[in-house]
Amino acid sequence: MRSPIFRKLLLGAVLLIFVALGSADFLLTRYAGERERAVARRELGLVCRILAPGLPAREPRQFQSWAEAADGRTGYRVTLIDGNGVVLADSRHDPETMENHARRPEVAAALAGRTGSDIRRSATLNAEFCYFAMPVDLAGRRGVLRVAEPLDRVGASIAEMRRLMLRSSAFAIGIALLVAYLISRSLTRRIHAIEAYAQQLVKANYSGKPPAEPEGDDELGSLTRSLRLMADQFRKMIGRLEVESARRETILSSMVEGVLAVDRDLRVIFCNDAFARAVRARTPVPENISLLQLARDPELRRMLAEVIATGQPACQRMNLLSARARSYEVMAVPLREPGGGGALATLHDVTELERLERVRRDFVANISHELRTPLAAIRGYTETLLDGALEDRVHSRRFLGIIAAQTNRLADLASDLLALAEVEGERQPRPAERLDVAAVVAHALDTVAAEASARQVRAWAPAAEPAYIAGQTDRLEQALLNLLLNAIRYNRPGGEVRVEVSQAQGTVRIAVHDTGIGIPEHEIPRIFERFYRVDKARSRETGGTGLGLAIVKHNVERMGGQIEAESRLGKGSVFTLVFPAA
Repeated sequence: MRSPIFRKLLLGAVLLIFVALGSADFLLTRYAGERERAVARRELGLVCRILAPGLPAREPRQFQSWAEAADGRTGYRVTLIDGNGVVLADSRHDPETMENHARRPEVAAALAGRTGSDIRRSATLNAEFCYFAMPVDLAGRRGVLRVAEPLDRVGASIAEMRRLMLRSSAFAIGIALLVAYLISRSLTRRIHAIEAYAQQLVKANYSGKPPAEPEGDDELGSLTRSLRLMADQFRKMIGRLEVESARRETILSSMVEGVLAVDRDLRVIFCNDAFARAVRARTPVPENISLLQLARDPELRRMLAEVIATGQPACQRMNLLSARARSYEVMAVPLREPGGGGALATLHDVTELERLERVRRDFVANISHELRTPLAAIRGYTETLLDGALEDRVHSRRFLGIIAAQTNRLADLASDLLALAEVEGERQPRPAERLDVAAVVAHALDTVAAEASARQVRAWAPAAEPAYIAGQTDRLEQALLNLLLNAIRYNRPGGEVRVEVSQAQGTVRIAVHDTGIGIPEHEIPRIFERFYRVDKARSRETGGTGLGLAIVKHNVERMGGQIEAESRLGKGSVFTLVFPAA
C-alpha cells in the first residue's frame, strides 16, 4: 500500500499533465477551427471574384439558371440578391419562398459597397454555412453575389485533427505518468528515510545513524544534512534530560513527604508515590487529572487556589479527609509554568507527632491527677498528727495506717512507671530465651496465691501439653502477674481465675479467664491506655495504678506477640496472649 505522500505527488503530477494536455487540446482545436474558417472565407472570396465577371448582363430571367450552373461547376451555394435585399436567384432553394436578406451581415456589408462574410446556421436549409458576399452589377442595377459553403468539411477536418491530438496526448500521458511515478517514488523513498531518521531522535535507543538514501543537492538533501548535524546535540540534550529526570524521580519517590504540583486550573502536573498513598489514589496517577478527582479535600483546594491567585507562599496544618483524616503540615509555594502559573505543595505527616503531643499532655495530666490524691491524703493526715492527734493513740495509729497505704500506692505507681519506662526506653532487643510457658504460669499462680485466697477467688491452670516460646522470663511473668492480679481484684467472692495454655498453627496462646465484673464493650478499645480505668472508684479501692495493662501490652509486643481482650459485662473477661511457637 502506497503512502499518502506518494499518492499526493503522483496525483498532483497526473492532474498537472491532464490540465496541460487538455488546455493544449482546447487551444489547438480552437486554433484549427479558426484557421479552417479563415481558409473557407478566402476560398469563397476567390470563387466570388471568379464568378462575378460571368454574370448575365441583360436578362434577369437567366439569373436562376446561371446560379445553378455556377453551383454545379464550383460545388458552392450561389445566391443573387438585388439592392433591396430581395433574393433573385439561389442554386439550392426557390427564391420566391426566401425572406428578405437585406439585414444579413454579409449582404449588408456588400450593399454598403464592400465585401462581407459571416458564419451562421441557415434557417432555409437548417445547416451551418460560411457566407461570403460582394457587390456586383445585376443587369445595370446594384446587387449582391453571395457564395456559401456548408461547414461539414471544416468540422470533419477539426475532428480528424482532434483524433490525432488525442492519440498523441495519450502517448504523451503514458510517458509523463511513468516519469511522474518514478520521480514520486524516488522523492517518497527519500522523505520516508528522513522521517524515520527524525523519529529516531525522540527514542531512548536513538543511534544517530543518518538515512541510507543519498543526500543529494536539493532541499531534501539539505534537510538531511541539517538533521544529521543536529543529531549529536539532540542526543546530548536527551541524555541530560534523562539524567535529570531520573534524579528527580529518585529524589521525589524516596521522599517521605508527599509532593503535589498543579497548574493554574488545579489540574495535577505531578505527584509522587507518597502523596498518592496519602490520599489513597491508584498509581500511576493520570496526567492532567483534576485535583478534585484525586483528593476530595476542599481545604487543600482552597489553599492551592489562594497561592495561585496571590502568588504568595502559604503554610497550614490540616486534616485531609481523603487521607483518612490524618494531620499534615502543608507548605505551598507558587510554581512558574510556561503555560501559566501553578502551585507546588509539600505535605509532611504530623499525625504521629500530634499523637505523641496528645499522649504527653494526657500523661502529664494523668500522673498529676494520680499523684495529687495520695499526696493530699499524706499531707492532710500528717498535718492532723502534728496538730495534736499524735497524742491520741487510737486515731493516730489509724492515721499512720492511711499514710502508709498512700505511701505504698505512690511506691506502686513509681514502680509501674519505671517498669513502663524501661520497656519503652529499650533500644536494643534483649536476648531471647526458650521459655517453658507452663512453668512461668505455675510460678505466677504461686505468686498471686495469697492475694487470691484473701479475696476468696480460686486461681488455677488445667493441665496442658508442653509449649515453648522465645522471649524473656521476667517480661512474660510480669505480664501474667498483672493480668492475674486484675482478674483477682475485679472478681467476686467465690469467683474463679483460670489460665489455659494451647498451641495451634505455629502459635502459643495463653488465655486468662475470670468470672469477674466484666468490661463494657465500648470500653475495650481503650483499656490498654495509660491510666485508663473502667471503674475509677473500684480501681482506687483495689490499689490499681491504671498502668498494668499498658505494661502487659508493651511486654507482649516486645516479645513479638500480641494481646486480645474479650469481655461481657457482669459475666467476666478473657485476656489472651498470642506468641509464635519456639
